[in-house]
Amino acid sequence: MTDSVSRETPPLVEKLFPRAAVPLSAYAELLATQGTLRGLIGPREVPRLWDRHLLNCAVVERLIPEGSSVADVGTGAGLPGIVLAIVRPDLQVDLIEPLLRRTTFLQEAVDELGLDNATVVRARAEDLPPASYDVVTSRAVAPLGKLARWCLPLCVEGGLMLAMKGSSAEEELDASERELMKLGAEVCHIHQLGGDELAHPTTVVSIVAGRAAGGSRHARHGR
Repeated sequence: MTDSVSRETPPLVEKLFPRAAVPLSAYAELLATQGTLRGLIGPREVPRLWDRHLLNCAVVERLIPEGSSVADVGTGAGLPGIVLAIVRPDLQVDLIEPLLRRTTFLQEAVDELGLDNATVVRARAEDLPPASYDVVTSRAVAPLGKLARWCLPLCVEGGLMLAMKGSSAEEELDASERELMKLGAEVCHIHQLGGDELAHPTTVVSIVAGRAAGGSRHARHGR
């Protein structure tokens, strides 16, 4: 692995995801090399790939039911989609990305990592068939209200939208409540994942999808 990234898999990875440690390390190598060369990962992010990116994404799997179909909207370099496919072989993950240079990298990564449970889909979220997935994930794509317009329609009724957010999660959730109600959202919750394990816990907004966009069900906050 590059000099700026540890050549050894961090002990925490071995502890939390022992069966996935090898492919996660291989993916870290791809991000640190081809990912930076192709402008998908900033050079300054390389030293903190494990802390701020890979482990940060991996703990999201705790919110995903077994055997779920997952769409990762705006997956970019595969975060969190590829990570979820690695740590959860029971999932079927579609990596949704409209840009060719990114989908080219994604396909190479999926092939090199041997991920039979991950499929690269070059498309915009709004062009995909509605109610197609059990879970829809996203990371640093757009403000929550706008993101919900792309992601919630893709969820089956009772499915989950999982949006990885930062310190603005609660503010964004409050600001987008009316929009979420229009989209038929049922229950909204802010999760802090990995607080006892990670240096920087992962904040995720989970939203349970209702009957349909414009439905009569109301969003309820749970914190």
